[in-house]
Amino acid sequence: RAFLLLFALALGAYTLQVSLVHGMDLVPVFMGDLTAMNWSGQFNLDFLGYWLLAALWLFWRSGFTLMGAIPAILALALGGLFLAPYLLYLSLRLKGDVPALLLGDRRKASKQ
Repeated sequence: RAFLLLFALALGAYTLQVSLVHGMDLVPVFMGDLTAMNWSGQFNLDFLGYWLLAALWLFWRSGFTLMGAIPAILALALGGLFLAPYLLYLSLRLKGDVPALLLGDRRKASKQ
């Protein structure tokens, strides 16, 4: 929980600073690096894979429900700015129950 809180705060502060200096024009920069076929593009492709994996996992843990699509879409759109606070929220709501956090309430209940 401490990591999630510190990461969310650090990423939020960093994002605020970058957006104030460079604006909110992330997509052209991201795609430009990706199509340049350089190390920045390689990193962006790797990062995009993690981003998609996180969104897919959130959708899966909800049992592919409509309500589960909401955090998945937010994670896809906002990355760690959403995912870290959301995981912190879930860990508090679930009182540290890691299987329920990872699997979702329904899947964890079916494993017992």
